Amino acid sequence: MNVTNRWFQLIASLIAMIMIANLQYSWTLFVGPMQAATGWKLTEIQFAFTLFILFQTWVQPLDGWLIDRLGPRGFISAAGLLCGLGWAGMGYATSLPVLYTLYCLAGMGAAFVYSGSIGSALKWFKEKRGLAAGIMAAGFGGGTALFIPLITSIISKSGYQQAFLTTGILQGAVIFIVAQVLRHPPHEEAVAGKGAAKAPVRQFTTMEVLTTPRFYVLYIMFVLMATGGLLITANAGPIVKAWGLNTTNVNFLWLSMAALTLSSTLSPIANGAARVSWGWASDRLGRENTMVLTFVLQAICLMLVVLLGQRSGGWFAFTLVLVYFTWGQIYSLFPAVSGDYFGSKHATSNYAVLYTAKGVASIIGAYFGASLFEKLGNWNLPFYGSAAMALIAAGIAFSLKTAREKEVVVAPQLATAGR
Repeated sequence: MNVTNRWFQLIASLIAMIMIANLQYSWTLFVGPMQAATGWKLTEIQFAFTLFILFQTWVQPLDGWLIDRLGPRGFISAAGLLCGLGWAGMGYATSLPVLYTLYCLAGMGAAFVYSGSIGSALKWFKEKRGLAAGIMAAGFGGGTALFIPLITSIISKSGYQQAFLTTGILQGAVIFIVAQVLRHPPHEEAVAGKGAAKAPVRQFTTMEVLTTPRFYVLYIMFVLMATGGLLITANAGPIVKAWGLNTTNVNFLWLSMAALTLSSTLSPIANGAARVSWGWASDRLGRENTMVLTFVLQAICLMLVVLLGQRSGGWFAFTLVLVYFTWGQIYSLFPAVSGDYFGSKHATSNYAVLYTAKGVASIIGAYFGASLFEKLGNWNLPFYGSAAMALIAAGIAFSLKTAREKEVVVAPQLATAGR
């Protein structure tokens, strides 16, 4: 077994990413049962999700900086313990502070896994950043599909507490085991591969990245694009209930649960497929071109959820799949473009700082989205607002594309002038 083989490292990191997928993408399955058992308000429960996202994102700048220097093994070993204890323990939370604390622990563990795995992909695959980051992010976005039937079955038979316990122990153990073989390339320059893209003029440190206007443009785009998907990720269950798919009629009750289960199973697959396929496409079409295209498609699909998703369970599942297929790519495009702009030497910490934008988006999409619903009594404004944000992000991406094209034209001219 050659642990320094880059494909071996990619697969090992991918397994770890799959194991943290449930922490975010299966959450909506627990919201309804938890609310019924505890009597907590929707916003109170969804605040736990917001805290999870904040810890999963805002811890990353520090751990990313350390992982760049110390390697991923120790941090991802710790992640196995944090994810396992945090997620499993949530089944026994009898108060909101305890729920919040345990979900934050799981979020911290997820931060270690995510930053270490994405950073590793960018380091091992310099010439295929879009594809490598896409495969890695697909584990997080699509891994839940492997567990949804199991979680749904356990919740229906034994309750949500047992589902937390079973999956928490399993996920934590696998993460800990996989961590023992993870490492950075022995010589970064040696693994670039044939046909690797030329290194940027500078390998930006994270402090240098924070002084560039381009970073803040990317950050704003990330927030704008992450909001819609997180709105759905956190609130799919409550949305089904609010739209009347869940009624006293037994057939409609079955239909609503079937729609939620179907969408919860297919959406992670679409999410994961988006990360791989659009990441691969961006290596060929260009990052900014792919961003413009997919961001516009995301806006259209978000509006389709409101226009068609309320008609039936089938339409609901179909439109959610479309949303995820035009949303998941941000988790391959942004790390790849970060590597393009700022280099791969400090890729883990550089992207970790950019990734905190997801934490901001979780406040807007998950928490304020639910708050708007409680005040207005419908989900229309959160969806239309998220669609508008996606269109704004597409416009910004187009401006980045124009600016980069000018750089390509100017650079040869300056080189010629200097001869």
